[in-house]
Amino acid sequence: MTGPWTEWDHVLKVDPDKDLVDGETFEDVCRTGTDAIEIGGTLDITTEKMERVVDACSRYDVPLYQEPSNPGVVIESDDLDGYLIPTVFNAESSFWVTGAHKEWVRIDGPLDWDRTYTEAYIVMNPDASVAELTEADTDQTAEDVASFAAVAEKMFGQEIVYVEYSGTFGDTEKVSAARDALDDASLFYGGGIGDYDAAYEMGKHADTIVVGDLLHDEGVDAVRETVEGVKDAHAEALVE
Repeated sequence: MTGPWTEWDHVLKVDPDKDLVDGETFEDVCRTGTDAIEIGGTLDITTEKMERVVDACSRYDVPLYQEPSNPGVVIESDDLDGYLIPTVFNAESSFWVTGAHKEWVRIDGPLDWDRTYTEAYIVMNPDASVAELTEADTDQTAEDVASFAAVAEKMFGQEIVYVEYSGTFGDTEKVSAARDALDDASLFYGGGIGDYDAAYEMGKHADTIVVGDLLHDEGVDAVRETVEGVKDAHAEALVE
């Protein structure tokens, strides 16, 4: 697996539909120490909102990716390092497994395949907007999660497996089960990372943590704490 994400400890997800904390700028956002910025959100996203954030962040030296919630909000920009496209493996509706992707290719194809990558999502919080939108079956045991992860990597060739608990801190046993099922794919985790301790704890179980709402709710100083937390966890693991 050779994607740039193999070197990422921390990803900051910026929601184009949400404001930054008063007084903070996108320059502040890009200087939090995060390894990459992912621009995306589930609800009320438009191309205009996406373009505003891409333009603001592109002035700074941080990898920049778009994670579109649907084909209609994808933007074409040389300022982007690429596109991270979710495919929800536990979605009840096939639209979120391959349907949305087919529509994107049909409408905008041929795509820039060299900059287009997929993320195998396993959505686990039933109350999250993404779970409701994709009709995800979130009633999954640790064994189920591990099996989804193995299917994603071994059968579908996914290089990123993303355990998503958006809105709440996840079950570390289930996250660890996903990690143990993978040989080469990178395990992303998102959900409920609100401080150093949460980042440190989940950093012991995932290759990369994704922080989103914290930026809009608490600001860049809180994000910096999570960067420190996950990097400390990974540094300690290397020593052991």
